[in-house]
Amino acid sequence: MARLLVLRSAPYHRSHLSATATFLLSPSNSKHPHSASASASFPSTARRILLPSPLRVPARAIESSPGTTKQEPTPAAGEGEAQELPPPAASAFEVEELGWGTQLAVKLRMLVAPPWKRVRKGSVLNMKLRGEISDQLKTRFSSGLSLPQICENFVKAAYDPRISGIYLHIEPLRCGWGKVDEIRRHIVDFKKSDDEQVLHDFVGKFVVGYMPVCGEKEYYLACACGELYAPPSAYVALFGLTVQQTFLRGVLEKVGIEPEIQRIGRYKSAGDQLARKSMSNEVREMLATLLDNIYGNWLDTISSKHGKKKEEIEEFINSGVYQVARLKEEGWITDLLYDDEVMAMLKERVGQKDKKSLRMVDYSKYSRVSKWTLGLQGGGEQIAVIRASGSITRTRSPLSVPSSGIIAEQLIEKIRTVRESEKYKAVILRIDSPGGDALASDLMWREIRLLADTKPVVASMSDVAASGGYYMAMAAPVIVAEKLTLTGSIGVVTGKFILQKLYERIDFNKEIISKGRYAELNAADQRPLRPDEAELFEKSAQNAYALFRDKAAMSRSMNVDQMETVAQGRVWSGQDAASRGLVDSLGGFSQALAIAKQKANIPHDRKVQLVEISKPSPTLPEILSGIGSSLLGVDRAVKGVLQDVTSLNGVQARMDGILFERLEDLSGENQLLLLVKDIVNYFD
Repeated sequence: MARLLVLRSAPYHRSHLSATATFLLSPSNSKHPHSASASASFPSTARRILLPSPLRVPARAIESSPGTTKQEPTPAAGEGEAQELPPPAASAFEVEELGWGTQLAVKLRMLVAPPWKRVRKGSVLNMKLRGEISDQLKTRFSSGLSLPQICENFVKAAYDPRISGIYLHIEPLRCGWGKVDEIRRHIVDFKKSDDEQVLHDFVGKFVVGYMPVCGEKEYYLACACGELYAPPSAYVALFGLTVQQTFLRGVLEKVGIEPEIQRIGRYKSAGDQLARKSMSNEVREMLATLLDNIYGNWLDTISSKHGKKKEEIEEFINSGVYQVARLKEEGWITDLLYDDEVMAMLKERVGQKDKKSLRMVDYSKYSRVSKWTLGLQGGGEQIAVIRASGSITRTRSPLSVPSSGIIAEQLIEKIRTVRESEKYKAVILRIDSPGGDALASDLMWREIRLLADTKPVVASMSDVAASGGYYMAMAAPVIVAEKLTLTGSIGVVTGKFILQKLYERIDFNKEIISKGRYAELNAADQRPLRPDEAELFEKSAQNAYALFRDKAAMSRSMNVDQMETVAQGRVWSGQDAASRGLVDSLGGFSQALAIAKQKANIPHDRKVQLVEISKPSPTLPEILSGIGSSLLGVDRAVKGVLQDVTSLNGVQARMDGILFERLEDLSGENQLLLLVKDIVNYFD
């Protein structure tokens, strides 16, 4: 009998912050009492607010001054009003002028660079942003885009005298709004670096966007470019945003599968897909709030870009925008040109009109250009970066997809290595995870707490850090999230499948010989749970929820009643979580880096060396697995479904899929629905 126990995620929330405060931090000399067991009565950790100061600092190193102010008290349990929000996120990077000695060294390094790292002077960096974007670093054997490498390419291009500008091809994206905000921030700061005209006396760098398919997410990113072009036949679908949830209960009943689900928490939607035929009122409320946050942020950004009121932008969208010519008429894009026409225009702009083709360097090749070549290698102090992306498992399973999940035993090894090393002054824990195995999450929580006893640790959230992902993050004294990160989901769902009717339909028999009153609890799927088994099943879920909630309360310096008001399995946006005490600061990686430097007593204007605590080089089986997947067309989503099926036993701290996408972006879910449809057709 397959058993499923899911801990749901909940939104961030932050207590009162000053309108001028940039982040909320624990004192650098404070130590957290760490324990393997949770309790409702842990001592609160004193915190202080750091005020920002104007800066001119190296790439991805925004810092604040040491000024402090007293933290306002956490809102009492039951107060439903959102508190004052933190200030806007820090910029992604700022460019400083390199000294003449560094400039000379850079020129020499460019001359001796190997052929695969050479870039011709006057080149345009061409990056095609489409599909999935990973938060992990990619190796030469990996396919797809990497967020840290995309962002690093913007920084390198700002300094590189060989790069004339950036040409972005923006296609339909299958990533969350957190990653989109991070990339958008780098586009904006790249344009600022051009305006300042401080680098190598090379001015006039541009960032031009090209968008053949225009949806809300694509335009949100593309409109940050200095110029934006689209072909006259571009697909446009600016109709608004949707959130949707699918339900399989009726389908499962047709094939004779009866799910038994225990829900702990009013807002937990994990298990609803299997147990319900429609959306509950609580989940509808939660999803409507999340959608309001995302759409409201989109309207704010676009109205600010075009200098119009939100109402005007919304009226334009509600008119049904499907013709690219209307975008041109309204000034939403620069002009209607085909790709070759844009490149011809860029050739003339960079003085290559007589050349056969525009000098370009693509994303893959430019990612191999080292920061050392450009004089951006950093300083003496080292800050470790530990990345945790994907679903959480305790050990590697036979169906694990290489580099696609968090394997607790491997991550714990990295954490211990960093903890035992004295060369790392601080740690940034970068999380992009919907959760997974609860035991694995708890083991990592403890290791992160122990790590925070030895050096400053800052958790930085990407698209999602919910349930087990939030479990990891809450172990850090400071949590930074994007305003549209999905987080929280502190809750539990436990369930199992009763296959009695299915077995009868296919004439399958199963007999069990057991010793012990509850021996068949996990083994017997050919009959419903007895009342005493159902009671024990519910108690185990209640215990798991209490453990998660109490540790969250302790980690966030709340009492249990206060945490209960923001738990209950509710998913929050980063913005709402920051106003309710679950998150300390809004921003991206640069914000986390600034806090880590301050906590480590590193001056804000001093360069640091970021050390990626990456996984070992891929093994031969992993390389062959990647090649085989490409050749045979094995979809990663199908592998994920198979892996999930094999890991249903035990407690899961996991947020189920909530889709804030357009209809054409449902490929992963369609795989599951098609699989179920095939089963139904087989039995019919």
